[in-house]
Amino acid sequence: MITGGTDGIGKGLGLHYLGRGDRVIVVGSNPDKGRRFLEEAQAIGSGERAAYIEADLSLVAENRRVVAEITQSHPVVDALVLAARYYRSTRRETAEGIEHNFALFYLSRYLFSHGLADRLEVGEQPVILNLAGPGGDLSAMNWDDLQFTRDYRPDRIMAQCGKLSDLAGVGFTAAHPGTRIRYVLAHPGLTATGFTGDYNEADAALVAGMHGRGQPVDAAVDMLRRHLDNPDPEPLSAYMQDTKIDVGGAPFDPAAARRLADITHTVLSGSGQPA
Repeated sequence: MITGGTDGIGKGLGLHYLGRGDRVIVVGSNPDKGRRFLEEAQAIGSGERAAYIEADLSLVAENRRVVAEITQSHPVVDALVLAARYYRSTRRETAEGIEHNFALFYLSRYLFSHGLADRLEVGEQPVILNLAGPGGDLSAMNWDDLQFTRDYRPDRIMAQCGKLSDLAGVGFTAAHPGTRIRYVLAHPGLTATGFTGDYNEADAALVAGMHGRGQPVDAAVDMLRRHLDNPDPEPLSAYMQDTKIDVGGAPFDPAAARRLADITHTVLSGSGQPA
């Protein structure tokens, strides 16, 4: 199962595993991209094993809906890839009153990981692959204003999103002691994806340059699939490209993960959805 699976690396992974013979469910908000994914799956002879679920994963309620749909229809989930993201040059709140990056890049990944844990646990070799930028310093956490109601800067937001994912991984393994699920945080390096987002002029020019320098999506897929096919034996691991990061160090502080988990429960309760 792949969130953000209709574009970029998520789509590349989906098509790879369809080609290998697996069943793949992708989740995305753009029905045209969903249709194109299904057409490409059909073109490689895998149409009957591909599924698309349309959902706005910046909304807690939509995450809950999709997780419930999957748990009702699929007794086993072997792998969960968390790839949904959407860059915003200016601050925006969702209809539920949550800052968009915090909702999509963090809360969605939190909800899918914990919500599908029971289905993953019975998989043959279950793994969660969280595509983020692991290992950054905890100073990137804007603890007093996690949703950046003041001084919104996209570079600070993206740095914090990486830390939110790190602490989500630490929190997941703490919440599921003895789990068979392997949680992998990974960044494959700059990749020429669609860079979906809402950009101002300066950010658009920067992104255009990044696209020109990025590696092909297939190269990122080749780098990442080892984490799905043969994840490391420890419950939590992290990689920047092929370099393994020590998850026992300060950037993965368990106390910070517990602090974030407490905040998360408060935010989810305030959204009107169960925490």
